[in-house]
Amino acid sequence: MTKTEFQNLTKHTVLLDGATGSNLLARGMPRGLPTERWVLQHPEVLTELQRAYVEAGSQIVYTPTFGANRRAMSLSGIAEEIGDFNRRLVEITRRAVEGRALVAGDLTTSGQVPDASEEYTYADALELYKEQISCLAAAGVDLLVAETMMSVDEAMAAVEAAGQVCDLPILCCLTVEADGNAFSGGHASDAAAALEALGADAVGINCSVGPDQLEAVVAGIRRAVRIPVIAKPNAGMPVITERGEVLYTMGPEEFAGHMEPLMAAGAALVGGCCGTTPAYIRCLRERIRAMEERI
Repeated sequence: MTKTEFQNLTKHTVLLDGATGSNLLARGMPRGLPTERWVLQHPEVLTELQRAYVEAGSQIVYTPTFGANRRAMSLSGIAEEIGDFNRRLVEITRRAVEGRALVAGDLTTSGQVPDASEEYTYADALELYKEQISCLAAAGVDLLVAETMMSVDEAMAAVEAAGQVCDLPILCCLTVEADGNAFSGGHASDAAAALEALGADAVGINCSVGPDQLEAVVAGIRRAVRIPVIAKPNAGMPVITERGEVLYTMGPEEFAGHMEPLMAAGAALVGGCCGTTPAYIRCLRERIRAMEERI
């Protein structure tokens, strides 16, 4: 997919997918096991989920490569398999969507802040993302998405790496507090402007909190940039049960209702993160259609 093709796609609201991790846990994935390894052992579970997202209306589906970078994979002793892991994981998603949705190569934070210590510098982050993006591009993804980025500097490294490695569109989402502040410092609006200047094709927020708390954040990002804005929040705030299970309090209809103000505030690419399922995406698709009919 070219950057121009992506720009044309986002002239209308684009529906993303919903959560992957929380759905896999609900389908039997043990906690603590690397998601990527479990998916390769149980590809049919992810295939069923991603096909359900396509049926619900998702136009872009994320690959299960969230933690398939050298730094994360080294913790499990499988760093040297990075190319094979990314290729096989992308192929699962490509087969699942059957050409009915675009495939976004997914990457995320290392969990550390570049230059907070000598152990992990901005140059290290740049090389980390260049390697994984090279793997994803070679595997045939249509575009790239860096999501759940907690450090503005690391998000910038991911966007810069994409520009150095390939010509694919790169989307970038920060995880922020309800007031728009990033966890490692900085604000979503300022970060979005910096990411646009580096070459990001869309910017926004994911995970974070529920959509009912993000209207001002989305509006601020919209004012700060000219590129499309992304909103992919959680299904409300989580509740931890006595058994340690994580439950999300916002149902599909309520979630879709709270997403409408975010779209009115300027979000052009919308979907769901933790706690959302194909039912949430289906309700969101219906909400988008209703909004378009009123125009």
